[in-house]
Amino acid sequence: MGTATRPSRWHRLPLLIWLVVVWGALWQDFSPGNLVFGLLIALAVSYAFYLPPVELSGRFNLPRALAFGLWFLKEVSVASFQVLYWAVAKGPRIRNAVIAVPLRSRSDLIMTAVGHVLSLIPGSLVVEVDRGTSTLYVHAMNTPTPESVERVRAGIQDIEARLIRLMGSREELAALAAEVRDHDGSGR
Repeated sequence: MGTATRPSRWHRLPLLIWLVVVWGALWQDFSPGNLVFGLLIALAVSYAFYLPPVELSGRFNLPRALAFGLWFLKEVSVASFQVLYWAVAKGPRIRNAVIAVPLRSRSDLIMTAVGHVLSLIPGSLVVEVDRGTSTLYVHAMNTPTPESVERVRAGIQDIEARLIRLMGSREELAALAAEVRDHDGSGR
């Protein structure tokens, strides 16, 4: 078993600041005394429970982020009306499924981002993550046929592809481009 090195104090500073802000928000008290106590708790937590640093790819595509934000708002809006329709028109007759969705990326950041995006869109919810195989298990509404299950799986893999284009590593981006070229032969 390898030895993990603890991050330096400067690398832990954003985490400590975030924990103090969360502490103040939870208590709804941003007085100096409460924040100092929150800092002591944050220091104790960060020393007692080591969290490995999140590995960032070093790239972030702002135009893709703006496009992703607009796409996400559209998806949330459309899905909200779909779920409303299903609840009113179909009620308990709707068929749901838990679907295993293998992801391309092995990155914890991409896997987490895909899971959060899915869980924020009405009609889907991540129920389990298999980090070893990069597989998400997703509860999806209105999936009565194998074709609808495949549409959901393809939609989730599309979310992952959008996030890879937005903030994935150069290797993930190249693999995605190669996959697209192989799939449709267009070399997009």
